[in-house]
Amino acid sequence: MKVTWKRLLTLSLLSITTMSWANTDGLTLENCHLGEIRSQVKCGKLEVPENYQKPDGDKITINFAVLPAIDDSEYKVPLMFLAGGPGQAAVELATGLNQVFREVRKTRDIILVDQRGTGESHPLSCDLEEEGSVYSTLTEDFKESDIVDCISQFEGDLSQFNSENAIRDFDSIRAALDHKKLNVYGGSYGTRAALVYMRMFPESLESVVLDSVGPIEVPIGLFGQSVARSFNLLIENCKKSESCNRAFPNVADEFDEVKARLAKAPVILDIQHPRLGTPTQFKLDDSKFTNNLRMQLYSMGGRSLVPLIINQAYLGNYEPLIGLMASTEGEQQVYTGLHFNIVCNEDAPKISAEMRAKDAKNSFDNAVSSDLIFDRICSLFPQYRPSDSFYQPVTADIPTLILSGNLDPVTPPSNGDYSAKSLPNSHHIIVENASHTVAMNTCANRIINEFLTSKSPNKLDESCLKEVPQETFMTSVNGIQ
Repeated sequence: MKVTWKRLLTLSLLSITTMSWANTDGLTLENCHLGEIRSQVKCGKLEVPENYQKPDGDKITINFAVLPAIDDSEYKVPLMFLAGGPGQAAVELATGLNQVFREVRKTRDIILVDQRGTGESHPLSCDLEEEGSVYSTLTEDFKESDIVDCISQFEGDLSQFNSENAIRDFDSIRAALDHKKLNVYGGSYGTRAALVYMRMFPESLESVVLDSVGPIEVPIGLFGQSVARSFNLLIENCKKSESCNRAFPNVADEFDEVKARLAKAPVILDIQHPRLGTPTQFKLDDSKFTNNLRMQLYSMGGRSLVPLIINQAYLGNYEPLIGLMASTEGEQQVYTGLHFNIVCNEDAPKISAEMRAKDAKNSFDNAVSSDLIFDRICSLFPQYRPSDSFYQPVTADIPTLILSGNLDPVTPPSNGDYSAKSLPNSHHIIVENASHTVAMNTCANRIINEFLTSKSPNKLDESCLKEVPQETFMTSVNGIQ
């Protein structure tokens, strides 16, 4: 669910061939190639109302792709992937998803839809300065004029770019492709989209997978406590690791010392811009230090570097941190306009000053990022109000598999427990040694494939998850020693 306010480059992944089909419902479907997928897939467009309450009014085009089943001799209900963010475009993730869900695709189509406001679905993107980067994301670097200029470039009625209309788009694509039902996988914010889908169109869903749950009732943006929990687990695991504890016996104290040092006297660093290759200066303060460490907690690979980064910063060497920041530049493509349009209208109004103050009382940081969002960014976005039922718990009796990583910094296992309470036909699996979006980095993708076949969330073979190794840590720039 992470995002920074910067220019997000949209890369075209499509190589369209000449063969195409169209129908009178506004659907077009073409053979195409996506990313690094070797086989030919299908790319489509569907025209839908911008405002579903005005079906004869303005239209927008929704972009989607179908990764056809390798063996289509027997029809099986497809799997639709709902992207995270909010603000990720599913079609842009096709290469990685084709690998993650390779077992599923052996016998099922996989449908990827660019949520309205992302990718090629009327994107809420704008032309900001090329210099924007991970190095200028917080506090004094933030310019309200950037957002005002960006919003002025958006076309259409922003109040219609919301979670509920996104689900109407997804179900319209289901119907246009002539599928009576779908299986749905949602990761991170995609779990919220899946929950909204379960409420709005339960008859369209055969089963649901919720991976790293963001319940509708739990606002996006209050991550201080969950990040601190994830970081503290990392420190505990470092202590349990003989090599990590030997190399960094005082890593927790070193973290506190670096924070205090940078809060008192930020460091000015001369660096090469990661994308432009031009010399630039970077002011590193305590907020940027903790914010970039927080980003590493999402993945097991990132977590493995955190003790080393802290230790090197304690010794006055910030190169490992800078290098890691550069390597993540552009890694998570998020359409910032849609992200804030949703968060500022569906989440921020539900967060009280007391909730923010409580979340800020943690051992990791002081919630600068959320203050920036709620106080400054959201005040600039047009306002809309979700439907009255939007925030109510979802109680659909649809077979549901819930996945949580115990080390997750933003969607902790307690979120999965919260949703499971109101879903009578669900099963919650907590993977001890996993972080955010469990299926992307563990054998859970095989369990998902089993679930899609059995539709019995409580009768799955989970044994492979017990074999997921404990997290390991890099103890030098040369690796684990």
